[in-house]
Amino acid sequence: MEDYIVSARKYRPMNFDSVVGQRALTTTLKNAIATGKLAHAYLFCGPRGVGKTTCARIFARTINCLHLTPEGEACGECESCRAFSEQRSYNIHELDAASNNSVDDIRTLIEQVRIPPQIGKYKVFIIDEVHMLSPSAFNAFLKTLEEPPHHAIFILATTEKHKILPTILSRCQIYDFNRMNVNDTVEHLKYVAEKEGIEAEVEALNVIAQKADGGMRDALSIFDQVVSFTGGHVTYQRVIENLNVLDYEYYFRITDVLLDNKVPEAMLLLNEILNKGFDGHHFITGLASHMRDLMVSRDSSTLPLLEVSDNVRARYSEQALRCDTKFLYRAIKVCNDCDLNYRASKNKRLLVELTLIQVAQLTTDDADTWCGRSPKKILKPIFNKQVTPVQSAQTTATPAPEAPVSVATAPTQQTESKKIQTPSQGASTTIEGGTSALFAGQQAKEKSVVPTIKGSKLGVSIRQPLKNENPQPQQQVEQPIVTQAPDEDAIFDEEKICYCWRKFANQLPIEENATAGRMRNMRPTLLNSTTFEVIVENELVSKKMQSMSPQIIQYMRSQIHNSKIEMTIRVATPSETKRAYGSVEQFQMMSTKNPVLQKLKEVLELELS
Repeated sequence: MEDYIVSARKYRPMNFDSVVGQRALTTTLKNAIATGKLAHAYLFCGPRGVGKTTCARIFARTINCLHLTPEGEACGECESCRAFSEQRSYNIHELDAASNNSVDDIRTLIEQVRIPPQIGKYKVFIIDEVHMLSPSAFNAFLKTLEEPPHHAIFILATTEKHKILPTILSRCQIYDFNRMNVNDTVEHLKYVAEKEGIEAEVEALNVIAQKADGGMRDALSIFDQVVSFTGGHVTYQRVIENLNVLDYEYYFRITDVLLDNKVPEAMLLLNEILNKGFDGHHFITGLASHMRDLMVSRDSSTLPLLEVSDNVRARYSEQALRCDTKFLYRAIKVCNDCDLNYRASKNKRLLVELTLIQVAQLTTDDADTWCGRSPKKILKPIFNKQVTPVQSAQTTATPAPEAPVSVATAPTQQTESKKIQTPSQGASTTIEGGTSALFAGQQAKEKSVVPTIKGSKLGVSIRQPLKNENPQPQQQVEQPIVTQAPDEDAIFDEEKICYCWRKFANQLPIEENATAGRMRNMRPTLLNSTTFEVIVENELVSKKMQSMSPQIIQYMRSQIHNSKIEMTIRVATPSETKRAYGSVEQFQMMSTKNPVLQKLKEVLELELS
């Protein structure tokens, strides 16, 4: 059995023209070699698997080639090129800084720099993962890196440029390698499949390229894995099955379901996806990406951002026509919020289901209008209970020139019609459709709250005056004026004051957390019908509350609808009970009631924090 070589090594580029996706960098290096303008130090940085070390080896091989081709590439036939190909060249030295990162390793490297090359012009030192060097090793390397011998060239490669000292960066020419785009990766995989005699569908190679996330080495490793699984016939379905990737079909189906507001079908599709072993977080991020791709597909100018095959691009364009732009904006926002909250959620599946329900309701007729802000996370009821509307109260009243209008109740527990009569002239107000229980509850409420009758709610008529036994000459009768207490004079109690007090404290900004905590522990007491008192601990707190009193009074008046509310602040006397805000104060109060706690603290040598 012959030795098997993985595709990432077998098809590793040997010249600049075969490097994939780094055309600008390779052209720059070739021009530098052609003109003889070589720097003494280079820094190749970028993601993994994009060709940093490969380009460093090609560069080292090309500058030592004795017979360059007219295109500026190494000939591959001279002694230097053959020594490089057979891995016996003494002009190229590679150092793995991940495992050789000490000062002694750098000193050994510096000693090798002094020896001139035997064949060729330059000795090239390639230091891979250079960011792993220790600070001491970096400092020991600085002088040699700045002023090396004329025959020495350093090529540093790293995936994390931000970890390298600025003094090192200033001494190097920096080349930033880009991620491979999907099209370049697919084309290279086609080339490898053709060389190996493997049948591969374009959609399958597209999935592999997206799974590799811009790394050619990862793409070739996944390709080898899929080839072993499929036996040399790479299809889209087999790739999806082997890599455990969510199919495009699922996202197209669930988008159609959400556009039709079919929540149950969306739940079933989510359950099917989860049963196949996919994570809910992976699904929701994929759905957000799918909505983004649909948004990109709506405009021909942004269509190149969609890195998929032609068949899938046609499906995106078709479904994008069904989606409104506002729907896509809001759907992306809802899915992104779910992505941010997924890690902190206790019930992750429920969070994803609620997100699907919200997206499904974005296309309803009564959906909120998009204003560029975050959509309201309100779930509209799916099942609407029919409620019989209560008939409006029909009221009649006759004017009473002398007596003011008042309200008297005449409860009758067996009838469905209740009457409210005015004692002066016997005018009645009939409320239809009420029940005895409702009327009794209304009676109890009227005992505690003084009723207010608005003139607009009473039908007053003087067309048919009441007939008296002793008729009098007709004279102009003035219509009684029904007075109503303004909203500013609403009645309140101590519980209402305490509720608004805590509500004000909860609305304070973060900078006022200490003040908000003190206010929550205070309990205002009502001195009279309009004034309440607040007891504070000391003068410092009193001054703080005095400065906030205009805001508090204004807030209380607006919440309770009473313009006469006033507030007084008083410092607590020593005899009054003090509240425990911290752990130390709580322990002091508890030890006062139970002295054994203090002894226990001393025996165990406890300290309060």
